[in-house]
Amino acid sequence: MKQRIYAFLLFISCGLALQGQQIALSPGLVIRKSVKIKPGTYRMAADSAQRLLPPVTTDAIQALITIDGDGIEVDFQGALVRSKADSTRPDLFTGLAIRIKGKNVTLRNARAQGFKLALLAEEADGLTLDGCDFSYNYRPKLRSTREREDFSDWLSYHNNDQDEWLRYGAGMYLKNCQAVVVRNCRATGNQNALLMRGCNEGTVFNNTFQFNSGVGIGLYRSSRNKVMHNRLDWNVRGYSNGFYKRGQDSAALLVYEQSNENTIAFNACTHSGDGLFLWAGQQTMDSGEGGCNDNRIHGNDFSYAPTNGIEATFSRNQITGNLIRECTYGIWAGYAYDTRISGNRIQNCETAIAIEHGQRDTVLQNFLRGDSVGVRLWAREKQPADWVYSQKRDVRSNGTVIDRNVFFQTRTPLNISLSSNVAVNGENLFAECPNLLETPLPNVNLTFLRNEVYAPAADIERFYAHSELKKSRTLNTNFPDKKSGNPFKPLEIPAAELDEPDSLPGGINTQPPADRPQGRRHIHIGEWGPYDFRRPIAVEGPPQDLPNYLSFDLQGPAGNWQVKKMQGVRKMNRTQGTMPEEFISVQTEPGAEDIYIQFAYTGTDTITTVFGEKITAGPEKPYYFELEKFTKKLDWQVAWYNYDDQTDPLTQADAVQRLENGPVADSLRTRDLYFAWWDRPTARVQADRFLTVANTNFEIKPGVYRIELSSDDGARLYLDGRQLIDHWDAHEAVTDEIVVQLGGAHTIRIEHVDAGGFATLGFRMLPVRQN
Repeated sequence: MKQRIYAFLLFISCGLALQGQQIALSPGLVIRKSVKIKPGTYRMAADSAQRLLPPVTTDAIQALITIDGDGIEVDFQGALVRSKADSTRPDLFTGLAIRIKGKNVTLRNARAQGFKLALLAEEADGLTLDGCDFSYNYRPKLRSTREREDFSDWLSYHNNDQDEWLRYGAGMYLKNCQAVVVRNCRATGNQNALLMRGCNEGTVFNNTFQFNSGVGIGLYRSSRNKVMHNRLDWNVRGYSNGFYKRGQDSAALLVYEQSNENTIAFNACTHSGDGLFLWAGQQTMDSGEGGCNDNRIHGNDFSYAPTNGIEATFSRNQITGNLIRECTYGIWAGYAYDTRISGNRIQNCETAIAIEHGQRDTVLQNFLRGDSVGVRLWAREKQPADWVYSQKRDVRSNGTVIDRNVFFQTRTPLNISLSSNVAVNGENLFAECPNLLETPLPNVNLTFLRNEVYAPAADIERFYAHSELKKSRTLNTNFPDKKSGNPFKPLEIPAAELDEPDSLPGGINTQPPADRPQGRRHIHIGEWGPYDFRRPIAVEGPPQDLPNYLSFDLQGPAGNWQVKKMQGVRKMNRTQGTMPEEFISVQTEPGAEDIYIQFAYTGTDTITTVFGEKITAGPEKPYYFELEKFTKKLDWQVAWYNYDDQTDPLTQADAVQRLENGPVADSLRTRDLYFAWWDRPTARVQADRFLTVANTNFEIKPGVYRIELSSDDGARLYLDGRQLIDHWDAHEAVTDEIVVQLGGAHTIRIEHVDAGGFATLGFRMLPVRQN
């Protein structure tokens, strides 16, 4: 009996010892049982060959660490797997840090940095990722500048059936994983945080996926998931305040290709390219079947998107109770059908709700304030003849009901064109709206019932005078006197009408920190993505009316700043001060082409660099940052030549020379080589299949320079007769870069060929600072 007791006690003590066991990580390690990882930083070399460019399969990807087993739990205890790659070139990161196989695996507190993929899980049903941090992994260098968008920065997530998304990298990539739980995780400083393909019945909540240059959370063929209580702000690119607002298909949330019945609720999705980008998918475009349907989008904050707070197209969904402020479009619902848009608060957007070719949609009890246009409905007169979707689906703008909404201080509440059977009824309230209705093209059966208008008398007369309104016999003519005061009372919409989803227990507060500025003007995109307020930067202000003047603001954590170096500057109104600082005025040297100001920053708190390094910037070792503006213009002589099969430069070695010996289709002289062609460059150049040849002679002061050449399709660059860039094939927009030593007189020749479709050509030259 005693022997059995001793044996039992020995068994218990061994089990406890195993539970407390900690192991170290090493390249190639395979973990097959529950274990804890010894805390620390593990530097490992990623496989440089694994760039994960198509075509690539997930089976072919080798991981540094593999977790393989069913029902096991691995706690990293904050241990960091860090690539040996140069942390200042995240566009060159390769390889995979952690791979998970097996069912019901739990991974806690893992960290990985410096990889193309931090974590990959495939067919890992029941997976739980808890408290992991997969920040500062792959992201490309962005080529768009303050004044000019570069089309090579555009993203395309439209296809992923062959794992095409892998080329964009991710903190986490989950493939065919059912009932996963991702909670309390973090990913910043990537292109993408979490991408899910073929993942159903999962829960993604209480995560912080912010300040990435692509997507916070992306769903592809993923249904019945709960995406709730996440911080998904500032996932953005393609924005420059006052210059362009494109977003370039970045988004806080991406819902693509037959992703149905998901609950997307109580997330903060502000300051992202789109707050939510939902698209039915190529399968629907090609067949007319399916879509991303029956998703519930409720209680989210989609404010401050450069493009759309919500884009939900070719699908049927419920969009309820969301907050959307200061976007180009609050909600864009092109070709949406049977979609309910209710209880949303949409403010200060160019257009609050835009529905192109929508069918039987309901716009109910929304509060729209300060928008340029409230609800816009319209259709095109015809669809492309070869488009399968329009052949198999009803694509009229038809049957929309606009019911019990408040339009307050909205310049044009209604813009309705080429639409049929639209009913504006149920006591909509129009208050302080100067132009109540526009109908650019005629409509059929446009009716108004029991609406109330609070507006100046002259505006009411215009409202009555509209031909469509004259046909409505039930229009309420009892308008109260505006002098009676503001008539607006916020609508209280029953939860039952909103179909409000239940909040998940323990959901985090997704409100932004009180000291973080809000609004699109605070979106600043650098070459590595959106600014995250954790280090000082200099931001150039709007163009000044006076020549040879510019202004800038200093933003970032509290601290002191001082100018250390200046070039091309005659005078500044302040050369030192405390952070943050607004409107510092600079008088530049007349004719200065290269303006450079270096600042030294000191502060009491730790700051985080753009590459994730935490540093203390004290008086002995300040943090340096710059404001630079290179404005040198070159005199370009541009010529275009039309070609055919016999003179195709992509297939005929001597075609360029033969075309140049022939007739010039057209020519141009320009100081800025920056083109984007959706059609023909000029009336004398054909829309597709043309050659562009650009030449320039210039002088420049000695130094090291970076030359960037963006192209779609082929491009070649010659410096002083020597070919330095050769990207001579049909490709999507990309940017090639070289670093050269220049000084004195030089020539540059660029050849570009358009093989069809969209084409772009852009040249940029910048000095490389030798600090």
